[in-house]
Amino acid sequence: MTVREAMGPVRVTVGLSHTLGEAARRMTSARVGSAIVLDPKLPGPGILTERDLLRCAGEHGNFAVERVADYVTEHVVYAAPEWALDQAAEVMITGGFRHLIVIKDSEAVGVLSMRDIVRCWITNPKTRPLTSMLVTD
Repeated sequence: MTVREAMGPVRVTVGLSHTLGEAARRMTSARVGSAIVLDPKLPGPGILTERDLLRCAGEHGNFAVERVADYVTEHVVYAAPEWALDQAAEVMITGGFRHLIVIKDSEAVGVLSMRDIVRCWITNPKTRPLTSMLVTD
């Protein structure tokens, strides 16, 4: 199974000047754990995640005042739609993050989360890595 088959669409976008409160409202409304950050100042799409919001809260930041620009992950690892799911999972585990922006022709075409990967592996066990090594009685 590929990233293309598992990814979700880009549901939330924000700019660097948005407040974290606005980003959180958009993410909550869309029921997603990340927002794609688009701005000409960035070399490519950035990402703002639940962890970034938690970091602000932990630093006693004010969501009504703090800006996405101060919490965005700018140096993002991107996935290609044709990657295998196990490749994406390995990149996420190695990098210590739970979301990948999927890029095709320099454009964000989707977001892949760990939840997407697990959902695919649960609903289609033959796509799991090491499936052939499982012993069944």
